[in-house]
Amino acid sequence: MSSNGNTQQELPGLAAPINDQQLSQLQQASTALSSNQLAWVSGYFWGLSQSQNSAQLTPVASAVTSAVSAAPAGKLTIIYASQTGNAKGVAEALEQEASAHGIAAQLFDASDYKGKNLAKETHVIFVASTNGEGEAPDNAIELHEFLQSKKAPKLTNLKFGVIGLGDSSYEFFCQTGKDFDAFLTKQGATPFIERLDCDVDYDASAAEWRLKALEVIKDDLSSQPADVVTLPVATAGSTASYTKQNPYTATLLTSQKITGRDSGKDVRHIEIDLENSGLTYQAGDALGVWFENSSELVDAILAQTNLSGIESVDVDGENISLRTALIKNYEVTASNPQLVTKYAELSGSKKLLKLVESKELLREYSAETQVIDVLKEKKTKLDAASLLSLLRRLTPRLYSIASSQSEVDEEVHLTVALVEYDKGDETRYGGASYHLAKGLEEGEEVKVFVEHNKQFKLPDNDDTPIIMVGPGTGIAPFRSFIQERENRDAKGKNWLFFGDRTFTQDFLYQVEWQKYLKSGVLDRLDVAFSRDQHEKVYVQHRLLEQGEQVWQWLQEGAHIYVCGDATHMAKDVNSALVEIAKQYGGKDLADAEEYINELRKAKRYQKDVY
Repeated sequence: MSSNGNTQQELPGLAAPINDQQLSQLQQASTALSSNQLAWVSGYFWGLSQSQNSAQLTPVASAVTSAVSAAPAGKLTIIYASQTGNAKGVAEALEQEASAHGIAAQLFDASDYKGKNLAKETHVIFVASTNGEGEAPDNAIELHEFLQSKKAPKLTNLKFGVIGLGDSSYEFFCQTGKDFDAFLTKQGATPFIERLDCDVDYDASAAEWRLKALEVIKDDLSSQPADVVTLPVATAGSTASYTKQNPYTATLLTSQKITGRDSGKDVRHIEIDLENSGLTYQAGDALGVWFENSSELVDAILAQTNLSGIESVDVDGENISLRTALIKNYEVTASNPQLVTKYAELSGSKKLLKLVESKELLREYSAETQVIDVLKEKKTKLDAASLLSLLRRLTPRLYSIASSQSEVDEEVHLTVALVEYDKGDETRYGGASYHLAKGLEEGEEVKVFVEHNKQFKLPDNDDTPIIMVGPGTGIAPFRSFIQERENRDAKGKNWLFFGDRTFTQDFLYQVEWQKYLKSGVLDRLDVAFSRDQHEKVYVQHRLLEQGEQVWQWLQEGAHIYVCGDATHMAKDVNSALVEIAKQYGGKDLADAEEYINELRKAKRYQKDVY
């Protein structure tokens, strides 16, 4: 993109629909404007262009002067801190709704927003998800740190709102949203609406909050002297209209088990047909999958609560049977602390009431217990409304895409581990993984959408070396990375660390990795099979063993990527990287941690963990 100076030099060469005198006046008037004012003026002129009388407004310079005098009028700035795309989606919906309300709105990725500019804003809304154990998403690390620093400006003229997205099953629920709320308040900003902390089924509550917030903002801005003009905002990404709310009905092509017969895990290679959908994706993106619950599981829940399933219930204004609602609209596999707490009160179960007294024990129990097994703690007759009040609404599952579109064209591939475990004499399954692995036959329909992940992308420069750490199904995005780099004929070196239980049963895509090693697309492959020797060996151990070379690659500018388990693996890998920086970079602990953190800020260290 050209600088302002270069733009002015190039303007006379354009086939502009204005004469030289008007162009000169426009250039002269615009030289004194800041980038924010130029953006506002562009919106002002765009708004005028929509009016039949806009052609009568001459000369151009007087229009610019008029616009600048009105520039102090407020606008809404929307900033999203997003790891997987949920917060971005809520922010984009807010931007569109603001436009429909006639409110000038600008949308920013947190990584693209300068914190000092908050002092120039009148109204800001943060939409923030929480990463890991209460950490800010990667795209918001710098802004999050800036607002805690001494450089943070006083914000006495700022009004703000915050939507936090999270999962109440975790200890640090919506922590990043709470942080931004606290930081802004400390600097003197005033909340114009109470912060909203959203759980995983956030669509309805977020939509209600956005409506209330926009009504307040519109009242505020309408009291100001200047007209409010919605700024035109360029959009990027897929041109397809399919979204989380409007998924594409695709076809399941393949569901192939890729673990061995004697493996303790059932991992599937899934292929889905996107033909004629217009959906596009990049290496590092995720696929959202809507699923239906197992009818057998739903029938077991109905039996446990003494309900027939034919009871009529209202779901989004439509009357359907309770059984249909449980299959299509509600989460009936994964438990959560709220469900356990509510059922403890309804049932009077002594065991559950005891659990509720300890947040830590409650979280542990919820994480390892499905809905049906909570209900089995004490048989209790419920009516349809009471049962639904316990449950969250069904939400899609996001899976890292395991293919490059340049390789597979109008297909998308996934690597899905079937969640299954024994509960007494019964087997429990995960909702989405069961749907993909066992619930659907090849040729049947599945509803999907693409979730773009800006925080997990290959380097722009194809000469940049990359290090990929992906144990288990964390291998998925690296299959897409290698396919993409091969199709782009990228010259940068590629190093993969893979780990699983056993070499013979769990080496996912083994033949493909051997092919890439032989062809030279993959420069190095280090594997860790934890159960093939007496002592457990994991990917972090292989990183430490190769620490000197890892450090050398980082000094050459390598980007490092980690995908997979957030609870243990990602933390252990991070600790290994810190140790490598200490040992081979000659740093003390604080400097080593800062070095790794700077890699994250520079987007040279990216994680897709769950």
